[in-house]
Amino acid sequence: MEQRTIRSFVRRNGRITDSQHRAIETLNQFILPIDKKLDLNTLFQRDAEKHLEIGFGMGDSLAEMAAKHPEHDYLGIEVYQAGVGHLLLQLEKLFLKNIRILSTDAVNVLKEQLEPQSIDVIYIFFPDPWHKKRHHKRRLIQTAFLDLLATVLKKDGKLYIATDWENYAEHILEVADQHPAFINQFGKGNFAPRNEERPLTKFEKRGQRLGHGVWDFAYQCVPNE
Repeated sequence: MEQRTIRSFVRRNGRITDSQHRAIETLNQFILPIDKKLDLNTLFQRDAEKHLEIGFGMGDSLAEMAAKHPEHDYLGIEVYQAGVGHLLLQLEKLFLKNIRILSTDAVNVLKEQLEPQSIDVIYIFFPDPWHKKRHHKRRLIQTAFLDLLATVLKKDGKLYIATDWENYAEHILEVADQHPAFINQFGKGNFAPRNEERPLTKFEKRGQRLGHGVWDFAYQCVPNE
């Protein structure tokens, strides 16, 4: 019997607004097919740095980064349709042309759609912590997932992660520090200072007011010799 792959997300039928639904219907040129190999330079019609955000939520951080750096191309992965629709509305509002969206499981994208060493920077901001111990196996940041990230990152590519769950932060630090393909840019066992390229979201601002901690990570992909 074939073993089922553990997913790091659960599809929820979250509420989607009329405007978000309209954006998905009318701005679908920014949504990529989920069953084809991706030639990113062809898709964006230029040779530029390629940045990937995995699990962009409502897409505010991705839109802000893309607006701040029009010289870079951004690829975002998100399964929740409300988030996809919200990001598309941001693209429309800000006249952004340097973002493309994939609404599917990130594992499939990494395994089947991205070319090896095609991404310069990967962002994973506030992944689901799956805080109950019996659900820890669903956490995104695991050795096998880091293996996949290492295949698509370019030589010396960067990986940035942030979480607001201390237990998950400790888990990420342990797993990533031990991975042979990644070097902790601030030394093994050390968290990174807040990444200034990471936009400060309303969610994080609220957490700061309540005294919640946020832990950042910065890794570099070890060149393949």
